[in-house]
Amino acid sequence: MSHVDNEVRPSNFIRNIIDEDLASGKHNSVHTRFPPEPNGYLHIGHAKSICLNFGIAQDYKGQCNLRFDDTNPEKEDIDYVNSIQEDVKWLGFQWDGDVRYSSNYFDALYGYAVELINKGLAYVCFLNAEETREYRGTLKEPGRNSPYRDTPAAENLALFEKMRDGGFKEGECVLRAKIDMASPFMCMRDPVIYRVKFAHHHQTGDKWCIYPMYDFTHCISDALENITHSLCTLEFQDNRRLYDWVLDNLNDFQAPNRTRQYEFSRLNLEYTLMSKRKLNDLVVRGLVSGWDDPRMPTIAGLRRRGYTPASIREFCQRIGVTKQDNLVEVGMLEACIREDLNDNAPRAMAVIRPIKVIIENFTKPELEYVKAPVHPNIEEMGVRELAFGREIYIDAADFREEANKQYKRLVLGAEVRLRNAYVIRAERCDKDADGNVTTVYCTYDPETLGQNPSDGRKVKGVIHWVEATTALPAEFRLYDRLFSDANPAAADTVDEVLNPNSLQIVHGVVEAPLANASADQAYQFEREGYFCADRKDSRPGNLVFNLTVQLRESF
Repeated sequence: MSHVDNEVRPSNFIRNIIDEDLASGKHNSVHTRFPPEPNGYLHIGHAKSICLNFGIAQDYKGQCNLRFDDTNPEKEDIDYVNSIQEDVKWLGFQWDGDVRYSSNYFDALYGYAVELINKGLAYVCFLNAEETREYRGTLKEPGRNSPYRDTPAAENLALFEKMRDGGFKEGECVLRAKIDMASPFMCMRDPVIYRVKFAHHHQTGDKWCIYPMYDFTHCISDALENITHSLCTLEFQDNRRLYDWVLDNLNDFQAPNRTRQYEFSRLNLEYTLMSKRKLNDLVVRGLVSGWDDPRMPTIAGLRRRGYTPASIREFCQRIGVTKQDNLVEVGMLEACIREDLNDNAPRAMAVIRPIKVIIENFTKPELEYVKAPVHPNIEEMGVRELAFGREIYIDAADFREEANKQYKRLVLGAEVRLRNAYVIRAERCDKDADGNVTTVYCTYDPETLGQNPSDGRKVKGVIHWVEATTALPAEFRLYDRLFSDANPAAADTVDEVLNPNSLQIVHGVVEAPLANASADQAYQFEREGYFCADRKDSRPGNLVFNLTVQLRESF
C-alpha cells in the first residue's frame, strides 16, 4: 500500500528520496518543517517552500512544523511572526501542533555547545572581525589556525560561561567550532556558533546575551523535532557539511534515521527581487508604500493585489522542484491568476476613464433595469440588474470622431452595442477648450435589448458602460512591474531599474452593486481586467480598486 496520495502529483527528486526512505524502512512517516526567519515578510519564493514542505506532508499523510528560526533578535519583530503565520494560513496550510521557535531550544543549544567544548570541538576566540577574515584564508589559500584554537577545554568552558553571564562586550569574542581551517569549504573553517549580543528577544526577553548562529541552531532544531527531511534551497548546499558535522558530534543524534538535509533550487522570477534586505530597503526609503504594497512580491502584497491562494499554489506546482537554477517567466504566475479568475471571478462593469454619453431619445421618466449574468459560464452565480437611463458613462478610449475599419467601437455616425443592453448610434459630441471630448450625444434602438439579440442588427463592436446617476466614483490603481529589467538583482543599484510607471492612479466609476465590494473578492471588470478592492484603503463611500492582472498577456 502506498504511503502517498499521488493522484496526479508530478514526481521530483525529493519525492523519489522520500519514496525510497519509506520503502526501505528508514522512516515510517514523513515529518517536514517550514523554518522562516522572522526578519521580514514572506515573498513568492517562500511560497514555493511552503507549498513544498506542507504539500509533501499532506500528500504523505505526515506532519509539517512551522518553526521560526529566531536567532537574530536585532532584526526580528513580532509583527513579522504574526504576518508569517497569517500568510501560511491564507495559502491554505496548517502546521501541526503549536508554533515552534528555535528560541524554545536555547537552553538545550547551550548544553550542546558545552558538550562540544568538553569534547575539544569548540573554543572561545578573541580575534576581531577583521582578523578572523584574514585568518580564514581564501578559496585558493587555506586558512590559519586561530591563536586561541588550542585553549584547554576547561578554560574554554569558563570563558563560555562568562560570555553567557555578560562578562564580555559585543564583538569581543565568539564561540567557534573546531573543524578544519584547510577545508575547501569556507563554512567548515572553524565557523562561529555563538556570539555576544545584548538584544531584547521577542520570545525570551532579556534572558540571554549570547545567541547561537543559524547553522548551529537549525540542524539541532530539526533533530529535536524529529524532522525526517529538512528541505532548503541550494545556497545551503555547502552548509550541509556543517549541518552533518554538528549532529555527528553530539551524542543525542547518532540514530541512523536522523534528519538529513536536501537542497532544491530557489525561485528566481523575472522582474522580481527576492532579497529581503533589498525589499526592506524599498520599504525604508519609501519607494513602495510598505511590505504589502501590491507591486511587492511578498505574499501580503500579492494578496492585496488580488492574487488567490489557489493561483499561487498552482504556480508553485507548475514550476516544479529541481536542483537547477533558472529564471522563471513572470507570465507563468500571471497566467495562473488569470486562469483562476477567468473561471471564478464574477463580472462587473467599471469605466476607468469616463466620458458622458447622453441618449437623447431615451425619454422614460424612470431608470430601466437590464439583466446581466454574474458569470457567463456559471448559471448558478445568478444574474445582476444594471440600471440604464438617459445618461451613461463609457470609456474615453471607446469613442472617436473618425476611425478606420479596424476600430470596432463608437464612431460618429456609426453604431455599437452596449454590453447586455442596447445598440446606440453616435450623432455628435462636445469638447473642452483643449479639444478633449467631454460628452457624446447618441440615440438608441429600444428593440435591441441584450448582448446577442436576434434583431438581425450587424454591429461591429461591443463596449462596456455604467449608468451615470447610480454610478459610484472609484479610484483605480493600475499596476505594472516594479522593475524595468527582467533581472533587477543584477543591476548595480535598485534605483536604475525601478519602473517609474509601475503605478498609475486614475478616477472613474463602477456599477452600483459594487458599493460593498470585499477585498477578498476579485472581479472581472469587463473589457478592462481583473480587479479587487484594496484591503487597506477601500471602504463604502471611498472605493479603491487594484488591478490584479490584465485580461490577456500584454508583454
